[in-house]
Amino acid sequence: MMWLSRRWQLVLMLAPALLVYTGYLVYPVFYSVFFSFSDYNGVSGAKPVGAANYVQMWHDALFWSSMRNTLVILAIAVLVLVPLAFLVAALLSGPVRGAGVLRALIFAPAIVAPILIGLIWVFILDPSVGLINALLISLGVSGPQWIGGTTLTPVSVSMVYVWQMIGFIVTIFYAGLKMLPRDVLEASELDGANRGQQLRYVTIPMLQETFGICTVLAITGVFKIFELVYVLTGGGPVHLSDVLVSYMYYITFQQQNYGYGLSMAVVICVLGAAASIGFLALRRRGGRA
Repeated sequence: MMWLSRRWQLVLMLAPALLVYTGYLVYPVFYSVFFSFSDYNGVSGAKPVGAANYVQMWHDALFWSSMRNTLVILAIAVLVLVPLAFLVAALLSGPVRGAGVLRALIFAPAIVAPILIGLIWVFILDPSVGLINALLISLGVSGPQWIGGTTLTPVSVSMVYVWQMIGFIVTIFYAGLKMLPRDVLEASELDGANRGQQLRYVTIPMLQETFGICTVLAITGVFKIFELVYVLTGGGPVHLSDVLVSYMYYITFQQQNYGYGLSMAVVICVLGAAASIGFLALRRRGGRA
């Protein structure tokens, strides 16, 4: 390959991966966008309807209900998951007895299938047979409807999501903490900084990139939640506990309204990308300020 320029060598080496990427990601995206402007049931030919699916979505009360539930989970994920994961990683990076075992236990939920996590938490949160309400009833207290209602369900789903994801986020923070230069931390100790001051004025500023990565992962993960809601509530009652992806699944595969469902998929993709890009832009602007 000496007769090839270095640029063409790189192109040839990247070509197989680019073909796979195009076939499994780029093509489905354009396919979804194309059929989102049509009336398509998966069997007969697609009939172009322009922006009718998006207009229908704008007037769909259940779509906005699922949007609200998703935003509640998103807010809790960003405000609870990321700071909590950082604190846990900071504790585990110190001289803690049995830290290796604790790291393994905390990471364990991240390798369990989401549908199994949903099944586990059904037996904990179910209002009728769940462990929490059984304990409350034994104490003479009437337990609330943790799942299946319209008030606490998004909060319960977000807590299960935090439990599922915290081990993965902790691992990223832990790796970032271990890569910090020791001389900087030792210099802060010589200057009289305690553990809390080190975290606030040295560690956190040096982990800004890690915080950004973890926050983006938390945001994009929320817009992919499906199995947890599907197992915990099935979207009930009457789809009032649905999130965006579970409602899209109902429209697309149970109602077989592929055009409307794919338009929802496009909106979810745009919202996830916009939220991530918006956060990164705000973070970059704040860093420059």
